[in-house]
Amino acid sequence: MEALHPSYLEHLTKLKDAIQESELLQVYLDEEGDEEYKQLVETFEPHIHQLHESVTYHNPLQVLSLEKALLDDGFEGLYIPRLLGYTVLRGYVGDDVKFSKPQDHFKDIILFACNSPNFEQIQKRIGQAIQIGFALSSDIWISNLINQIENKKVRTYLQSQKLYRYQDQKQRLSGLIKYRKQFQSLRFMTASFPETLQELKSDFEVLRHFLKLRYEQGFENETLTPHLNAFISNSAFYESKEFLELLIRIGLYYQLDDAGSAKFTEVIDALRGQHPNFETVYLDLLLEHWNDVKVIPLESEKRLAALVSRSNADRVSKYYDTLDKVYGKGYVHDEAIEAVGEYYYSNEGRSDENSNIRAAILSQIATFLNNLDEETYADYFEIQKTITRYIDIFSNQQFNQDVKALSLKYIKRLLKVYIDKRGKDYQDIKKFVKTTFLDLGFMTEKQLVELFKTKRKKKEE
Repeated sequence: MEALHPSYLEHLTKLKDAIQESELLQVYLDEEGDEEYKQLVETFEPHIHQLHESVTYHNPLQVLSLEKALLDDGFEGLYIPRLLGYTVLRGYVGDDVKFSKPQDHFKDIILFACNSPNFEQIQKRIGQAIQIGFALSSDIWISNLINQIENKKVRTYLQSQKLYRYQDQKQRLSGLIKYRKQFQSLRFMTASFPETLQELKSDFEVLRHFLKLRYEQGFENETLTPHLNAFISNSAFYESKEFLELLIRIGLYYQLDDAGSAKFTEVIDALRGQHPNFETVYLDLLLEHWNDVKVIPLESEKRLAALVSRSNADRVSKYYDTLDKVYGKGYVHDEAIEAVGEYYYSNEGRSDENSNIRAAILSQIATFLNNLDEETYADYFEIQKTITRYIDIFSNQQFNQDVKALSLKYIKRLLKVYIDKRGKDYQDIKKFVKTTFLDLGFMTEKQLVELFKTKRKKKEE
């Protein structure tokens, strides 16, 4: 957690002063009514939210500092419901649908809300967050929290938020999924970079999720650079599989500075020298990531490949040497296809090397087909020649099924555009698909007839 930047502190101070000096607050203090408090919420929470969004985007490691600063009675309990939701959804939930570790920030916000002069208003807006948070927490943790509350009325309220139905794991999962949907358009993830191996083990899942969201959502990540460099350089992590997994993801998706890039390469080489099974673990982790995301942007693949030195003639270098030829020529080029074939035949059929190279080629095919527009369908006819060559090289049923799914998705897009069955475009598409899909074993003759059959609408009775 980083300290909040002075400019954010200044912004917070101005917001708090505006709240305290507003006529709306004076009216609420005089009337103490729901409608008056609602006016405060509608007027000031959007400004707090805008600040929270800005910090999350530009300085994500300062988010907790911001949220702690909002635990101030001067803000009159505004934005507390949103903060509670954020903390509940940040915690890593294990297979048992329980938090993997106690959520102290969640506890701090609840205690602040319960001791707030505006608790009667706040409690009307936080029930679901507390219910889900309690469902994911242990009974001991909840009891310890409630015991810190002196007010009997408030304690009774908290006890009532521990719902019996969430004792069932399936009900907990269902409740969590529904609650997440309310926040799916919001950006609130933060994390802390570990300094010890124990911290890495306990915070690994949250950090991995945080890094994934940052690159998937295209956030600005310049402020993470010094933290990434420090993480990469921490020799306490070098024997950890979790560290190598995060290294791969950082190498793929984060543009390191010169110092960070050099250190990354140095660390990978050090790990290769220290661990006799490094190649197996590395290729296995890379394959896990392929299986997770299916498509990795070409620039990301190139970025990681450039960070891995080839001074060590091991399996990892041979893998990237092959991909260098694919990157250099393009996966459709004869020399690239031949290089892939030579590499593929030199390994065992089910090896991680072969699984990774198949995934890399499939990713590029998927990128092409997913971005191919309907007007240039002739390019699909042409690329199919290349795809067929890879099908012949790999002789892998899963690869064939994945290519079939991608091709069929594109064909269905075409059939929504070219609806004139007597038109040249429709006839060309139909002829090509029927011949190619049948030859490749993608579909049977009966299935192809169904694909091109007009679906008649049922007559209304």
